[in-house]
Amino acid sequence: MDAALIQSALADITAEQDPTLKSLKLASLCSTLWAERGVESVVVGGSAIELITDGAYASGDLDMCHTNKTSLPIRERQEVMAQLRAEGGPRNWQVAGMYFDLLGPAESCARTPFRKIEGPYGSIWVMKVEDLLVERVLVSVYPQPHEPARVCAKALAAVGFRRQIEIDWPEVRWIALLPEYRNLDACKALVVEVAHELKIKNPFDSD
Repeated sequence: MDAALIQSALADITAEQDPTLKSLKLASLCSTLWAERGVESVVVGGSAIELITDGAYASGDLDMCHTNKTSLPIRERQEVMAQLRAEGGPRNWQVAGMYFDLLGPAESCARTPFRKIEGPYGSIWVMKVEDLLVERVLVSVYPQPHEPARVCAKALAAVGFRRQIEIDWPEVRWIALLPEYRNLDACKALVVEVAHELKIKNPFDSD
């Protein structure tokens, strides 16, 4: 991507008033710049849930990981972010009026594929929704109850119930039973709560 196009994209992102669309545009631009260097980046955490739910949950920043097995070189991170006139580093920056974190390798247990979203400056890979749900439920309980994570998990479950996205519920159960999480009861409780609020049969009824 040439410098003029990058600067045009940055101007567009800086002027964008819709926070979810702003995240989408910045993720699209960052993904394309890293792809040019052979790195596949993935939007994770609350940022991923914001994109998946079309803003039903607002993250307020942008968090991305990558599919490389090792951390990206610090110099390379700074060089890429310099193209975006970012400030800070080597993992956290301010760019185009947003906070942006580029973390380490993406942690995934789900056997489902990453989600692909088309953005204005290139494709975006988003963390697997089953991973996101189980992870947010865990964060909502440990090390202390955390209401923002609970709200985030409920928003994700709700869009799954409404069929706005497809959630593989047996996969959610499988992940929640893994040693990495061991939080099936907490996942069930949250899903039952959302199902009751929406007056929809919950997918764990057969357990």
